[in-house]
Amino acid sequence: MAIVDVTVIPVGTETASVSRYVADIQTILQTYKNEGKIEFELTPMNTIIEGELPILFEVIQAIHEAPFNKGIHRVATNIRIDDRRDKAASMSSKLASVQTKLKEKE
Repeated sequence: MAIVDVTVIPVGTETASVSRYVADIQTILQTYKNEGKIEFELTPMNTIIEGELPILFEVIQAIHEAPFNKGIHRVATNIRIDDRRDKAASMSSKLASVQTKLKEKE
C-alpha cells in the first residue's frame, strides 16, 4: 500500500473559492472507495489517499482532470508519495505509531 498527499489547484477560477472543485474531486474519490480500490481523507489543505500505487496513479489522473471537465483551462496538481515496502503501512497505522510515541513521553 502506498499513501499519496494530493492537492489539485484549478487556476483561473471565477472566484477565490475552490470548494466546488474540491467537492467534485471528493465525489470521484468516493466512487473509487465504493469500489474498494482506495481509502481517502479530506483535510483543510489536501487529500490523503491510500491504495495500490498503480490504482493511485489512475485516481490522481482522474481527479487532475476534474477541473478541466468543469471548464477550467489550467490545473496544477501537487503529489507526494509515501511508498514503504519493508512493512505494511496505512494512514491509520502511521497515526497510531505517533500516538504510541506520544503516550511513551507522558
